[in-house]
Amino acid sequence: MPKKEVKSKEQLLETVLWNCRVALRTIGSLEKKRDAIISLCFLNFASVKFERRRKEIIEQYGDVPVFLEKVSFYNAENVYYLDEHCRWNYIVKNASADDIAVKIDKALADIEAKNPPLKGALPQQLFVSLNADKSAMKSLIDEVNKINEERFKEEDLIGRVYEYFLQNYAASGTKEDGEFYTPACVVELITELIEPFDGVVYDPCCGSGGMFVQSMRFVDEHKGNRKKVSVVGQESNPDTWRLAKMNLSIRGISCDLGEKNASTFTEDLHKDRKVRYIMANPPFNLKKWRGEDELIGDPRFKGWGAMPPVSNANYAWILHMLSKMDESNGIAGFLLANGALNAGAGGDDEGSENSEYIIRKQLLERDKVEAIIVLPRDMFYTTDISVTLWILNNNKKAHELNGRMLRDRTNEVLFVDLRRWDDNTEEYVLDKNKKKKKTVLSRKQIEKIRDLYFSWQSADRNLYKDVPEYCKAVTLEGENGIRANNYTLTPSKYIEFIDHDLDIDFPKEMARIQKEMKEVIEQEKQSQQLLIKAFEGIGYGIE
Repeated sequence: MPKKEVKSKEQLLETVLWNCRVALRTIGSLEKKRDAIISLCFLNFASVKFERRRKEIIEQYGDVPVFLEKVSFYNAENVYYLDEHCRWNYIVKNASADDIAVKIDKALADIEAKNPPLKGALPQQLFVSLNADKSAMKSLIDEVNKINEERFKEEDLIGRVYEYFLQNYAASGTKEDGEFYTPACVVELITELIEPFDGVVYDPCCGSGGMFVQSMRFVDEHKGNRKKVSVVGQESNPDTWRLAKMNLSIRGISCDLGEKNASTFTEDLHKDRKVRYIMANPPFNLKKWRGEDELIGDPRFKGWGAMPPVSNANYAWILHMLSKMDESNGIAGFLLANGALNAGAGGDDEGSENSEYIIRKQLLERDKVEAIIVLPRDMFYTTDISVTLWILNNNKKAHELNGRMLRDRTNEVLFVDLRRWDDNTEEYVLDKNKKKKKTVLSRKQIEKIRDLYFSWQSADRNLYKDVPEYCKAVTLEGENGIRANNYTLTPSKYIEFIDHDLDIDFPKEMARIQKEMKEVIEQEKQSQQLLIKAFEGIGYGIE
């Protein structure tokens, strides 16, 4: 019975969130709809946190204006101070007003002006630009007003609501629109593998901040201390940069995303910064990330024997992240298109692809690559291709980590192939008559991959063994090693493939096929006879 009750609540919340989208169905672009709904949810949740903090101040200092209106008393607890016209109750009360769009825009502008951490985060003049009639605005406000903790006793209601809109609008968008969101299960997998318990977590292309959200969730689930983790990131798209600041701030996650949006390559806002953890999902196969003669002398790309080509930024992302990793214990988990695994293979031809081969060879010879995990197809909203999770590690020596004793994995790489793990899917409702299915990793599957990775790392060598069509540990040297395979990182080059045709009893199978063919032919003959008789019955003969 309790399970059924929880399920009904989830369905009801989904209905409310769907109705929010319906309210603006014919109004504004996809991005404006997304930002409008998320902004109203921000006002709603910010007001809840404000009122809760206000009660705490009254309990501690009494109903004294000098304390109640002191901005620092709110900001110290990651709560934003709200003037009366910025509070959700005021917005709801004026939902039918002719100038409600103006009122909402003013509220957002004033909240940002009064709270420095929100500088540049909230959309300006968004609601006026929608040109929505007041009935549509009231309908939207009424739906958002239903999203409250009293009605939906969710442990992380803010997270559920933001995740829903980010996920569904990413699923509805184009390739460019979808870059702001990485599937939650993939982010969860990365956090489970690199374990960001303490130190700085960095994302050079942070999108809407999903990597940081999951990092903090990981710390909470493992009873860690949030104060030991800080997040640093950068994002080039101005709308997505604002979305990230809003997404993180409403969840109470302090962050340094720079003072503006900017290209990580041409304007590194965290120059010379070293970090313990990196989590990223860079745009796949990004072209024209620099000019032909640009960044040639940049220290991030020097000393690797070649410059990443202008035509593809995959290896530029890798080298940039390596330049940020703490030299003694930095670790990175990031996604790249599968083409990066073998780009420029051969190393003899002139041209841009050759530089990727040279860099990959150096990465392996310098022992930076720890694991290569090919994910199932059709997990991402903007492409159905299979992509790869790379793990880079600056410390592959034997040591203790988070209570585990690790062995020396020098010059060894773990290859994992998950392309057959495509039986678990989720369906997203994009519109009334349009749905999209995506492959997802279940919690059990994520734990299985994590346990495999940890077993391979373990000082107890009995815990890990190679499994055909799943995983294999490969050394740099040796007859079938990485050098012998021309430094390719394609798992299928190393993982044993089983020819399942060898298991077939061919004489028995051929007898079955012949029997079925005879039955088909006999049925065809009977059909022809029936047809002939039918025509003869109406006076036509068929020769």
